[in-house]
Parts: sequence; structure tokens; C-alpha cells
Amino acid sequence: MGLQAVVRWFLPREDHFYGFLEAQADVAHEAALAVARFKDESVSAEDVRSAVQELEHKGDKIAHEVEESIARTFVTPIDREDLQKLSQELDDVLDLNGAARACVLYGVERPTAPMVGLIDKLVECTDVLKKALPHLRAHEYTALIEASREVRKLEKDGDAVFRSAVSALFKNGNIDAKQLLREREVLEHLENSIDYCQHVGSTLANLAIKHG
Repeated sequence: MGLQAVVRWFLPREDHFYGFLEAQADVAHEAALAVARFKDESVSAEDVRSAVQELEHKGDKIAHEVEESIARTFVTPIDREDLQKLSQELDDVLDLNGAARACVLYGVERPTAPMVGLIDKLVECTDVLKKALPHLRAHEYTALIEASREVRKLEKDGDAVFRSAVSALFKNGNIDAKQLLREREVLEHLENSIDYCQHVGSTLANLAIKHG
């Protein structure tokens, strides 16, 4: 047992960090649901961008609270480097605003079928992470590993949707360059957000192995 682990054994832990991480996962899922509203014909790209941007600010505030708490806390429930990494990766998931901004910037008025497919995968991924984070507080490490596997599978499914969609865009001789570029840009942002979810899942699995 290392010195830091010995110190943690004797001193009270600052368990509010778990609350911060759980809140970040909640906000990430809220943002994914906000993007999913774009499937509703009554919801514009501007509506989605505004909703996600507001949630992004909320997530940034929590991430800053994590950083400040790490700086002033002597004993953390898990290594401070792991806390900071996990918090940053959860914050990265909130890069969903990139997809919303791209829709507004390039004039994507309605999501294409592949975009909808990626949005649905993103909602599933963030839901898995939201449900997984409380297991970290409870030291239920098997559940974290299972969640990581589930997110990895969803990420692979999303990657297949992305590759197929981009291939179809380039093979379509009737599509103009502007449409190709704007659709690919949105697809890339959505796929990146799913990748970030997979990064969180991998970190959770690593923590489970490390502490289990």
C-alpha cells in the first residue's frame, strides 16, 4: 500500500468529488437529449445550439469547481490526477455544441438519417455514463467495467454509421461540394462526441481495475 493510500485510510475523504462527476455526466446526457430534439421538425438548429450552449456553460462551471476543489483538498477519494482526467473527459463530451454550431453555420436545417443515427447513439452513450458514475462512489467496479464495454460497443456502432455516411456522400455524384462538406462536418462533430464518451468509459474501466 502506497503512502497516499495509507493517508487516505486514516483521514476523512472529500466525497463531494463524486457529486461533481455525477453532475457532469448528468449535464452531458441533458445536452445529448437537447441535440436529439433536432429530430423534431418544430425545433430549429438555432434552438438546439442555444440549449446546448447553456448546458455547456453549466458543465464548464462544474469542471472549474472540480479544479478548484482539487487544488485546496489534501485527501481526495481517488488520485487527483484521475479525478482531473475524468472530469476533463466528461467536459469534452459536452463538445456537442460543435455539431449544433455547424448546423447553424452551414445551414443544415434538418438532420439526415445518418445524423439521426449518430444522435441516437450519443444519447445511449451518455445515458450509460450517467447511470455508471454512481457506481464509482459505491466502489461497484464490475458495473463500471460493464458500462465501459457497453459504451465501447455503442462507439463502434456509431463509427460504422459515420464511415458509411461519409462514404455515401463521396460516392454520390449528384451531391454538390457544399452539401458534402456541411454534412460531413456535422457528422464528424457527432462522431467525436461519441468518441469522447468512449474515453470516459475507458477511464472508468481503468479506475475499476486500479481500485478493484
